[in-house]
Amino acid sequence: MHVAWLGKKSPFCGNVTYGLAITEALRQRGHGVSFFHFDTPAAQLRLGRMFRSNLQQEDTAPLSAGNRAEDDWDNEHGAPATTTVLADDSPEVALPYLLRSQMYTIPGPQAARDLRHALQRLQPDLVHASLTLSPLDFRLPEICRQLGLPLVATFHAPFNARLRSATATTMRQFYKLYAPALARYSSVVVFSELQAEELARLGVPRSRQAIIPNGIDSRLWCPGPGAMPTAFQGKRLFLYMGRLATEKNVEALLKAWRTVRPEDCMLVVVGDGPLRASLPLASDDGTIYWWGYEKRLEQRLNLLRNADVFILPSLVEGLSLALLEAMAVGAACVATDAGAHGEVLAGGAGIVLSTDNVAAQLRTVLPILRGATPWPTTSAPWSVCTVSTSRRRGPIPVRRRLLAGLLQSPEPSGSPVLVKMPICLRY
Repeated sequence: MHVAWLGKKSPFCGNVTYGLAITEALRQRGHGVSFFHFDTPAAQLRLGRMFRSNLQQEDTAPLSAGNRAEDDWDNEHGAPATTTVLADDSPEVALPYLLRSQMYTIPGPQAARDLRHALQRLQPDLVHASLTLSPLDFRLPEICRQLGLPLVATFHAPFNARLRSATATTMRQFYKLYAPALARYSSVVVFSELQAEELARLGVPRSRQAIIPNGIDSRLWCPGPGAMPTAFQGKRLFLYMGRLATEKNVEALLKAWRTVRPEDCMLVVVGDGPLRASLPLASDDGTIYWWGYEKRLEQRLNLLRNADVFILPSLVEGLSLALLEAMAVGAACVATDAGAHGEVLAGGAGIVLSTDNVAAQLRTVLPILRGATPWPTTSAPWSVCTVSTSRRRGPIPVRRRLLAGLLQSPEPSGSPVLVKMPICLRY
Protein backbone atom coordinates (compact mmCIF):
# COMPACT_ATOMS: atom_id res chain seq x y z
CA MET A 1 0.00 0.00 0.00
CA HIS A 2 1.17 3.53 -0.80
CA VAL A 3 0.30 6.03 1.95
CA ALA A 4 0.48 9.80 1.53
CA TRP A 5 1.26 11.02 5.06
CA LEU A 6 0.59 14.65 5.95
CA GLY A 7 2.50 15.58 9.10
CA LYS A 8 5.26 17.67 10.63
CA LYS A 9 9.04 17.44 10.73
CA SER A 10 9.65 20.72 12.56
CA PRO A 11 9.40 22.57 14.90
CA PHE A 12 9.83 19.63 17.26
CA CYS A 13 6.71 18.47 19.11
CA GLY A 14 4.82 15.27 19.83
CA ASN A 15 3.31 15.33 16.34
CA VAL A 16 6.81 15.19 14.85
CA THR A 17 7.79 12.16 16.95
CA TYR A 18 4.51 10.42 16.18
CA GLY A 19 4.73 10.96 12.41
CA LEU A 20 8.35 9.91 12.04
CA ALA A 21 7.87 6.78 14.15
CA ILE A 22 4.71 5.60 12.37
CA THR A 23 5.98 6.24 8.85
CA GLU A 24 9.24 4.43 9.60
CA ALA A 25 7.27 1.46 10.92
CA LEU A 26 5.13 1.47 7.76
CA ARG A 27 8.25 1.39 5.58
CA GLN A 28 9.71 -1.48 7.61
CA ARG A 29 6.52 -3.42 6.91
CA GLY A 30 6.91 -2.95 3.18
CA HIS A 31 4.49 -0.07 2.59
CA GLY A 32 5.33 2.96 0.48
CA VAL A 33 5.15 6.36 2.19
CA SER A 34 5.16 9.83 0.67
CA PHE A 35 5.70 12.39 3.43
CA PHE A 36 3.98 15.79 3.01
CA HIS A 37 4.93 18.59 5.39
CA PHE A 38 5.21 22.37 5.60
CA ASP A 39 8.85 23.13 4.98
CA THR A 40 9.44 26.01 2.55
CA PRO A 41 8.45 29.62 3.34
CA ALA A 42 6.05 31.01 0.75
CA ALA A 43 8.24 34.08 0.18
CA GLN A 44 11.13 31.82 -0.85
CA LEU A 45 8.88 30.01 -3.31
CA ARG A 46 7.76 33.28 -4.86
CA LEU A 47 11.40 34.18 -5.48
CA GLY A 48 11.87 30.76 -7.03
CA ARG A 49 8.95 31.38 -9.43
CA MET A 50 10.36 34.77 -10.44
CA PHE A 51 13.80 33.30 -11.03
CA ARG A 52 12.33 30.44 -13.06
CA SER A 53 10.25 32.84 -15.13
CA ASN A 54 13.30 35.00 -15.93
CA LEU A 55 15.28 31.98 -17.03
CA GLN A 56 12.50 30.83 -19.35
CA GLN A 57 12.16 34.31 -20.88
CA GLU A 58 15.89 34.32 -21.64
CA ASP A 59 15.62 30.84 -23.23
CA THR A 60 18.15 29.58 -20.75
CA ALA A 61 18.60 25.83 -20.40
CA PRO A 62 16.35 24.27 -17.69
CA LEU A 63 17.65 24.31 -14.16
CA SER A 64 19.38 21.16 -13.02
CA ALA A 65 16.91 19.32 -10.84
CA GLY A 66 19.54 17.53 -8.79
CA ASN A 67 17.64 14.90 -6.87
CA ARG A 68 14.25 16.49 -7.55
CA ALA A 69 11.62 14.90 -9.73
CA GLU A 70 11.63 16.32 -13.25
CA ASP A 71 7.89 16.98 -13.35
CA ASP A 72 7.76 19.02 -10.14
CA TRP A 73 7.29 22.22 -12.13
CA ASP A 74 3.84 22.71 -13.54
CA ASN A 75 4.54 24.98 -16.50
CA GLU A 76 0.93 25.96 -16.94
CA HIS A 77 0.56 27.38 -13.43
CA GLY A 78 4.14 28.09 -12.50
CA ALA A 79 3.97 25.88 -9.40
CA PRO A 80 7.25 25.53 -7.51
CA ALA A 81 9.18 22.32 -7.17
CA THR A 82 8.09 20.57 -3.98
CA THR A 83 9.02 16.90 -4.27
CA THR A 84 12.36 15.45 -3.20
CA VAL A 85 13.26 11.80 -3.66
CA LEU A 86 15.03 10.57 -0.53
CA ALA A 87 17.78 7.98 -0.33
CA ASP A 88 15.25 5.17 0.19
CA ASP A 89 13.27 6.27 -2.91
CA SER A 90 10.47 7.70 -0.72
CA PRO A 91 9.04 10.97 -2.08
CA GLU A 92 8.97 13.91 0.32
CA VAL A 93 6.71 16.85 -0.56
CA ALA A 94 7.40 20.28 0.96
CA LEU A 95 4.38 22.58 1.11
CA PRO A 96 4.75 26.37 1.42
CA TYR A 97 3.82 28.15 4.64
CA LEU A 98 3.53 31.72 5.88
CA LEU A 99 3.93 30.96 9.58
CA ARG A 100 4.46 27.84 11.65
CA SER A 101 4.97 27.03 15.31
CA GLN A 102 4.77 24.00 17.58
CA MET A 103 1.01 24.48 17.86
CA TYR A 104 -0.24 25.63 14.46
CA THR A 105 0.72 26.37 10.84
CA ILE A 106 -0.52 29.03 8.43
CA PRO A 107 -0.11 27.58 4.90
CA GLY A 108 0.99 29.61 1.91
CA PRO A 109 -1.65 30.65 -0.67
CA GLN A 110 -0.52 27.89 -3.07
CA ALA A 111 -0.33 25.06 -0.50
CA ALA A 112 -3.70 23.47 -1.34
CA ARG A 113 -2.97 23.56 -5.08
CA ASP A 114 0.51 22.09 -4.59
CA LEU A 115 -0.96 19.35 -2.41
CA ARG A 116 -3.57 18.45 -5.03
CA HIS A 117 -1.01 18.33 -7.85
CA ALA A 118 1.34 16.15 -5.80
CA LEU A 119 -1.43 13.71 -4.91
CA GLN A 120 -2.47 13.49 -8.58
CA ARG A 121 1.13 12.77 -9.55
CA LEU A 122 1.96 10.27 -6.79
CA GLN A 123 -1.44 8.48 -6.83
CA PRO A 124 -1.39 7.02 -3.30
CA ASP A 125 -3.90 4.41 -2.11
CA LEU A 126 -4.66 6.33 1.08
CA VAL A 127 -4.14 9.80 2.55
CA HIS A 128 -3.38 9.98 6.26
CA ALA A 129 -3.33 13.41 7.92
CA SER A 130 -1.67 13.69 11.30
CA LEU A 131 -3.45 16.99 11.69
CA THR A 132 -1.01 19.89 11.89
CA LEU A 133 -3.62 22.39 13.13
CA SER A 134 -3.76 24.50 10.00
CA PRO A 135 -6.52 25.83 7.73
CA LEU A 136 -5.55 23.18 5.18
CA ASP A 137 -7.05 20.54 7.51
CA PHE A 138 -10.52 21.85 6.62
CA ARG A 139 -9.93 21.59 2.85
CA LEU A 140 -8.54 18.06 2.85
CA PRO A 141 -11.92 16.25 2.77
CA GLU A 142 -13.00 18.06 -0.39
CA ILE A 143 -9.59 17.64 -2.09
CA CYS A 144 -9.53 13.90 -1.39
CA ARG A 145 -13.19 13.48 -2.38
CA GLN A 146 -12.49 15.03 -5.77
CA LEU A 147 -9.48 12.74 -6.26
CA GLY A 148 -11.34 9.66 -5.07
CA LEU A 149 -8.92 9.02 -2.19
CA PRO A 150 -9.88 7.73 1.27
CA LEU A 151 -8.83 10.17 3.99
CA VAL A 152 -7.86 9.21 7.54
CA ALA A 153 -7.04 11.74 10.26
CA THR A 154 -5.11 11.40 13.49
CA PHE A 155 -6.60 14.00 15.84
CA HIS A 156 -4.43 14.28 18.93
CA ALA A 157 -5.36 17.78 20.04
CA PRO A 158 -5.16 18.26 23.84
CA PHE A 159 -8.31 18.54 25.91
CA ASN A 160 -9.75 18.37 29.39
CA ALA A 161 -13.45 17.60 29.51
CA ARG A 162 -13.69 18.34 33.25
CA LEU A 163 -11.72 21.50 33.91
CA ARG A 164 -13.40 24.89 33.78
CA SER A 165 -10.61 27.31 32.97
CA ALA A 166 -9.61 29.64 30.16
CA THR A 167 -7.21 27.05 28.76
CA ALA A 168 -9.73 24.20 28.84
CA THR A 169 -12.49 26.44 27.44
CA THR A 170 -10.24 27.44 24.54
CA MET A 171 -9.59 23.79 23.71
CA ARG A 172 -13.31 22.96 23.87
CA GLN A 173 -13.99 25.73 21.36
CA PHE A 174 -11.18 24.32 19.23
CA TYR A 175 -12.88 20.90 19.25
CA LYS A 176 -16.17 22.51 18.25
CA LEU A 177 -14.40 24.22 15.34
CA TYR A 178 -12.85 20.99 14.08
CA ALA A 179 -15.78 18.61 14.59
CA PRO A 180 -17.75 19.45 11.39
CA ALA A 181 -14.62 18.90 9.26
CA LEU A 182 -13.69 15.67 11.07
CA ALA A 183 -17.18 14.33 10.38
CA ARG A 184 -16.30 14.47 6.65
CA TYR A 185 -13.14 12.36 7.00
CA SER A 186 -13.35 8.66 6.13
CA SER A 187 -12.01 7.76 9.57
CA VAL A 188 -10.59 9.60 12.59
CA VAL A 189 -8.00 8.11 14.94
CA VAL A 190 -8.28 9.32 18.56
CA PHE A 191 -6.36 8.22 21.64
CA SER A 192 -8.93 7.72 24.39
CA GLU A 193 -12.54 6.94 25.24
CA LEU A 194 -13.04 10.40 26.70
CA GLN A 195 -11.87 12.07 23.51
CA ALA A 196 -14.11 9.84 21.39
CA GLU A 197 -17.10 10.71 23.58
CA GLU A 198 -16.36 14.42 23.28
CA LEU A 199 -16.14 14.27 19.47
CA ALA A 200 -19.28 12.12 19.23
CA ARG A 201 -21.14 14.70 21.30
CA LEU A 202 -20.00 17.34 18.77
CA GLY A 203 -21.26 15.35 15.78
CA VAL A 204 -18.39 13.07 14.68
CA PRO A 205 -20.00 9.61 14.28
CA ARG A 206 -18.58 6.94 16.59
CA SER A 207 -18.63 4.56 13.62
CA ARG A 208 -15.92 6.70 11.97
CA GLN A 209 -13.72 6.90 15.06
CA ALA A 210 -10.95 4.44 15.92
CA ILE A 211 -9.50 4.59 19.43
CA ILE A 212 -5.77 3.86 19.17
CA PRO A 213 -3.72 5.18 22.11
CA ASN A 214 -0.25 6.56 21.48
CA GLY A 215 2.51 3.99 21.76
CA ILE A 216 6.26 3.78 22.06
CA ASP A 217 8.95 1.30 21.04
CA SER A 218 9.46 -0.79 24.19
CA ARG A 219 12.70 -2.19 22.73
CA LEU A 220 14.19 1.29 23.07
CA TRP A 221 12.29 2.78 25.99
CA CYS A 222 13.00 0.21 28.67
CA PRO A 223 14.75 0.04 32.06
CA GLY A 224 18.51 0.05 31.92
CA PRO A 225 21.68 1.75 33.09
CA GLY A 226 22.25 5.42 32.43
CA ALA A 227 25.17 7.72 33.17
CA MET A 228 24.09 10.24 35.80
CA PRO A 229 25.15 13.79 34.85
CA THR A 230 27.73 15.06 37.32
CA ALA A 231 25.54 17.97 38.48
CA PHE A 232 22.84 15.54 39.65
CA GLN A 233 24.96 12.92 41.41
CA GLY A 234 23.93 12.18 44.97
CA LYS A 235 20.49 13.74 44.39
CA ARG A 236 17.05 12.25 44.07
CA LEU A 237 16.02 13.32 40.58
CA PHE A 238 12.58 14.75 39.78
CA LEU A 239 12.05 15.35 36.06
CA TYR A 240 9.72 17.39 33.86
CA MET A 241 10.13 16.90 30.12
CA GLY A 242 7.98 18.84 27.68
CA ARG A 243 7.14 22.25 26.26
CA LEU A 244 7.25 25.38 28.41
CA ALA A 245 3.76 26.60 27.57
CA THR A 246 0.69 27.74 29.48
CA GLU A 247 -1.22 24.49 29.10
CA LYS A 248 1.70 22.48 30.53
CA ASN A 249 1.31 24.30 33.87
CA VAL A 250 5.02 24.12 34.74
CA GLU A 251 4.58 27.22 36.92
CA ALA A 252 2.49 25.18 39.40
CA LEU A 253 5.29 22.63 39.69
CA LEU A 254 7.92 25.34 40.27
CA LYS A 255 5.73 27.05 42.86
CA ALA A 256 5.17 23.82 44.79
CA TRP A 257 8.86 22.91 44.59
CA ARG A 258 9.95 26.26 46.05
CA THR A 259 7.47 25.88 48.89
CA VAL A 260 8.50 22.34 49.82
CA ARG A 261 12.25 22.75 49.09
CA PRO A 262 12.94 19.00 49.32
CA GLU A 263 16.38 18.18 50.66
CA ASP A 264 18.87 16.21 48.58
CA CYS A 265 16.54 16.46 45.58
CA MET A 266 16.90 18.11 42.20
CA LEU A 267 14.13 19.22 39.83
CA VAL A 268 15.32 19.06 36.23
CA VAL A 269 13.22 20.87 33.60
CA VAL A 270 13.87 19.59 30.07
CA GLY A 271 12.28 21.61 27.29
CA ASP A 272 11.75 25.05 25.83
CA GLY A 273 8.84 27.13 24.68
CA PRO A 274 7.07 30.50 24.73
CA LEU A 275 7.13 30.81 28.55
CA ARG A 276 10.86 30.26 28.87
CA ALA A 277 11.63 33.91 29.67
CA SER A 278 8.84 34.34 32.22
CA LEU A 279 9.24 31.11 34.21
CA PRO A 280 11.43 31.27 37.34
CA LEU A 281 13.75 28.45 36.32
CA ALA A 282 16.64 29.54 38.55
CA SER A 283 16.70 28.81 42.28
CA ASP A 284 18.84 30.26 45.08
CA ASP A 285 19.46 26.83 46.61
CA GLY A 286 20.41 25.21 43.30
CA THR A 287 17.66 22.58 43.43
CA ILE A 288 16.11 23.58 40.08
CA TYR A 289 18.07 22.93 36.90
CA TRP A 290 16.86 24.07 33.49
CA TRP A 291 18.31 21.63 30.96
CA GLY A 292 16.79 23.28 27.89
CA TYR A 293 15.54 21.61 24.74
CA GLU A 294 17.14 18.21 24.20
CA LYS A 295 16.93 16.87 20.64
CA ARG A 296 19.21 13.86 21.14
CA LEU A 297 17.11 10.76 21.66
CA GLU A 298 19.86 8.91 23.53
CA GLN A 299 20.22 11.80 26.00
CA ARG A 300 16.47 11.97 26.62
CA LEU A 301 16.52 8.23 27.30
CA ASN A 302 19.47 8.69 29.67
CA LEU A 303 17.68 11.46 31.59
CA LEU A 304 14.51 9.39 31.97
CA ARG A 305 16.45 6.35 33.15
CA ASN A 306 18.10 8.47 35.83
CA ALA A 307 14.85 10.07 36.95
CA ASP A 308 13.33 8.82 40.20
CA VAL A 309 10.08 10.70 39.62
CA PHE A 310 8.55 12.05 36.40
CA ILE A 311 5.99 14.86 36.88
CA LEU A 312 3.52 16.17 34.30
CA PRO A 313 1.26 18.93 35.75
CA SER A 314 -0.66 19.77 32.53
CA LEU A 315 -4.04 21.53 32.47
CA VAL A 316 -4.94 20.10 29.05
CA GLU A 317 -3.29 17.20 27.25
CA GLY A 318 -3.65 14.56 24.61
CA LEU A 319 -1.65 11.47 25.52
CA SER A 320 1.91 12.49 26.31
CA LEU A 321 4.64 10.43 24.68
CA ALA A 322 7.04 11.64 27.38
CA LEU A 323 4.76 10.16 30.04
CA LEU A 324 4.62 6.81 28.22
CA GLU A 325 8.39 6.83 27.83
CA ALA A 326 8.87 7.58 31.54
CA MET A 327 6.54 4.73 32.48
CA ALA A 328 8.36 2.36 30.15
CA VAL A 329 11.83 3.08 31.55
CA GLY A 330 10.56 2.60 35.10
CA ALA A 331 10.31 6.12 36.55
CA ALA A 332 7.61 6.71 39.12
CA CYS A 333 5.03 8.92 37.41
CA VAL A 334 2.87 11.74 38.74
CA ALA A 335 0.46 13.39 36.30
CA THR A 336 -2.84 15.21 36.18
CA ASP A 337 -5.90 13.52 34.72
CA ALA A 338 -5.86 15.89 31.71
CA GLY A 339 -6.53 14.22 28.38
CA ALA A 340 -6.00 10.46 28.55
CA HIS A 341 -3.49 10.48 31.41
CA GLY A 342 -6.04 9.39 34.00
CA GLU A 343 -6.87 6.36 31.87
CA VAL A 344 -3.21 5.43 31.39
CA LEU A 345 -2.29 5.74 35.07
CA ALA A 346 -5.44 4.07 36.38
CA GLY A 347 -5.17 0.83 38.31
CA GLY A 348 -2.04 1.73 40.24
CA ALA A 349 0.38 2.71 37.48
CA GLY A 350 1.12 6.08 39.05
CA ILE A 351 -0.18 9.04 41.04
CA VAL A 352 -3.07 10.90 39.41
CA LEU A 353 -3.79 14.51 40.35
CA SER A 354 -6.81 16.61 39.57
CA THR A 355 -6.30 19.53 37.20
CA ASP A 356 -7.80 21.82 39.88
CA ASN A 357 -5.20 23.61 42.03
CA VAL A 358 -2.26 21.45 40.97
CA ALA A 359 0.27 23.40 43.04
CA ALA A 360 -1.54 22.62 46.30
CA GLN A 361 -1.69 18.91 45.48
CA LEU A 362 2.00 18.83 44.61
CA ARG A 363 2.82 20.51 47.94
CA THR A 364 1.23 17.44 49.55
CA VAL A 365 2.78 14.84 47.26
CA LEU A 366 6.37 16.13 47.02
CA PRO A 367 7.19 15.64 50.73
CA ILE A 368 5.89 12.06 50.51
CA LEU A 369 8.08 11.36 47.50
CA ARG A 370 11.04 13.06 49.15
CA GLY A 371 10.64 10.98 52.33
CA ALA A 372 10.06 7.62 50.66
CA THR A 373 12.22 4.62 51.48
CA PRO A 374 15.72 4.94 49.91
CA TRP A 375 15.46 3.92 46.32
CA PRO A 376 17.66 1.38 44.59
CA THR A 377 20.14 1.93 41.81
CA THR A 378 19.43 0.87 38.24
CA SER A 379 20.96 -2.53 39.00
CA ALA A 380 18.18 -3.38 41.46
CA PRO A 381 15.42 -5.78 40.41
CA TRP A 382 12.44 -4.42 38.52
CA SER A 383 8.80 -5.19 38.99
CA VAL A 384 6.03 -4.82 36.46
CA CYS A 385 2.67 -3.12 36.72
CA THR A 386 -0.29 -3.65 34.43
CA VAL A 387 -2.10 -0.62 33.04
CA SER A 388 -5.85 -1.08 33.08
CA THR A 389 -6.78 1.07 30.09
CA SER A 390 -9.54 -0.51 28.04
CA ARG A 391 -7.51 -0.34 24.83
CA ARG A 392 -4.05 -1.08 26.25
CA ARG A 393 -2.93 -4.64 26.75
CA GLY A 394 0.24 -6.08 28.18
CA PRO A 395 2.49 -5.04 31.06
CA ILE A 396 4.45 -1.84 31.26
CA PRO A 397 7.62 -1.93 33.41
CA VAL A 398 7.45 0.45 36.36
CA ARG A 399 9.74 0.78 39.35
CA ARG A 400 8.02 -0.45 42.46
CA ARG A 401 10.29 1.73 44.56
CA LEU A 402 7.95 4.74 44.73
CA LEU A 403 4.84 3.00 45.99
CA ALA A 404 6.89 0.67 48.18
CA GLY A 405 8.17 3.81 49.87
CA LEU A 406 4.70 5.30 50.18
CA LEU A 407 3.46 2.13 51.86
CA GLN A 408 6.60 1.86 54.00
CA SER A 409 7.05 -1.69 52.71
CA PRO A 410 10.38 -3.32 51.84
CA GLU A 411 11.64 -3.33 48.29
CA PRO A 412 11.00 -6.56 46.39
CA SER A 413 13.95 -8.87 45.99
CA GLY A 414 14.85 -11.63 43.59
CA SER A 415 13.97 -11.83 39.95
CA PRO A 416 11.38 -9.52 38.36
CA VAL A 417 7.78 -10.53 39.05
CA LEU A 418 4.40 -9.51 37.68
CA VAL A 419 2.59 -7.50 40.34
CA LYS A 420 -0.36 -5.12 40.52
CA MET A 421 0.56 -1.83 42.08
CA PRO A 422 -1.54 -1.68 45.24
CA ILE A 423 -2.67 1.95 45.09
CA CYS A 424 -3.35 4.75 42.69
CA LEU A 425 -3.47 8.03 44.58
CA ARG A 426 -6.09 10.53 43.47
CA TYR A 427 -6.57 14.01 44.87
